[in-house]
Amino acid sequence: MKVGNMVANIGPIFASLMFVWAMFKQFFPHQLRNQIEKHSQRLVSFVYPYIQITFHELTGERLMRSEAYSAIENYLSSMASTQAKRLKADIGKNNQSLVLSMDDHEEVADEFNGVKLWWAYGKHISKSQTSLSFHPMNDEKRYYKLTFHKRNRDMILGTYLNYVLKEGKAIKVKNRQRKLYTNSGSYWSHVVFEHPATFQTLAMDPEKKKMIIDDLITFSKAGEFYARIGRAWKRGYLLYGPPGTGKSTMIAAMANLLGYDLYDLELTAVKDNTELRKLLIETSSKSIIVIEDIDCSLDLSGQRRKKKEVEEEQEKDPRQKQLGMQEKDAKTSQVTLSGLLNFIDGLWSACGGERLIVFTTNHVEKLDPALVRKGRMDKHIELSYCGFEAFKLLAKNYLGIESHYLFDTICELLKETKVTPAEVAEHLMPKTASRDSELYLKSLIQTLELAKEEARLKSEQDARKTEASSSKEDFHWTENDSSAKANGKSENYTLA
Repeated sequence: MKVGNMVANIGPIFASLMFVWAMFKQFFPHQLRNQIEKHSQRLVSFVYPYIQITFHELTGERLMRSEAYSAIENYLSSMASTQAKRLKADIGKNNQSLVLSMDDHEEVADEFNGVKLWWAYGKHISKSQTSLSFHPMNDEKRYYKLTFHKRNRDMILGTYLNYVLKEGKAIKVKNRQRKLYTNSGSYWSHVVFEHPATFQTLAMDPEKKKMIIDDLITFSKAGEFYARIGRAWKRGYLLYGPPGTGKSTMIAAMANLLGYDLYDLELTAVKDNTELRKLLIETSSKSIIVIEDIDCSLDLSGQRRKKKEVEEEQEKDPRQKQLGMQEKDAKTSQVTLSGLLNFIDGLWSACGGERLIVFTTNHVEKLDPALVRKGRMDKHIELSYCGFEAFKLLAKNYLGIESHYLFDTICELLKETKVTPAEVAEHLMPKTASRDSELYLKSLIQTLELAKEEARLKSEQDARKTEASSSKEDFHWTENDSSAKANGKSENYTLA
């Protein structure tokens, strides 16, 4: 009965307080109210022994999502699932699990080094939210509020918050859905990155593969080292080789090994250097920025010609000048080699850390030396034709075999032919219900023998062309010598 009486009395008391507060706001002058509220807050803070810190979701002039807020959200996810009575659920990684978080105005407790503290989740809703707004979600301001005793201030502001942010970021990296970004002008759009490639399934020389893996892992753990030597935490990779040698697959394997996002940069869609810089700023840490077929992207390949040489050519032929102006007007992108170099290792490249920049090309000889020098493209990796070790891995992946009596024949043929891993994989790909490995291996051998014969015929044809060209050149010199002798005789006769 006593509890019932207390509950019954709460309503009238609360209503009386609200009435007094309304009368106070209506009849007391504005300045007097401010003074009373100011002193009352001081009195409460003197008596109330707890400190509160609010972490808002959106910060800055551009209202970007706060990294601190995101880290706290991840850190509290496990506590929310065990303590909170009201939860929000969302689909997690790979759409296979639920991710739980606190619902509005819910609170959970935490303990750190014997100190008790509390986290609460809430949101502010502006008045426009209650009206007929087309974008009501834009008016919600979510936040997390941390409450702790003031005697623990130093420990909470130092050790504890650093621990929360570190743990939250680690959970985010572990559980996040990685994304594949592409640019449309100066804006990124993305899809979920689900490429299955790994270094275990990548067909290449095992020693080279181990070297690449060690280099990538060393880079991902070298943040303090890069800071100590005063360099931006980034590394450049140049992947080159014939088409079909696995350059794109290598990039996917790199992303899966490190757990990085991928940014596939299409240079021809970028208007100018300013847009290129804007795209760079909006890339995140722990990411790989990829420019594929760099030799085909705009006019960035080959040796740079001096402006004076171009002007001289245009002075000799006015049509060249007119053609050059037309080509310049026709270009949709004004990205320059200088702008790209600044993108790779200029001042703006240090905005963010732990990023790989990867170029791919089929023709490394066409690239400007300034683009691929050490310091910009630190690691040059040639992905060449299929060797025997790469073939054995493909046979294991596609056919499930590690040895076969036909392997020796294939080994000898691979030494004498040039075929890409993609071509070999096509012959090992099961095309029927039959799982007869020998059938697929014989098909590959037939193709390799045909390629060997074509290479032999081409070599003989080239040799004949070279011999014919040499004979023609010898005849040309002999004819010139005879002509020179005839002219000499004529000159001698005239002088006589």
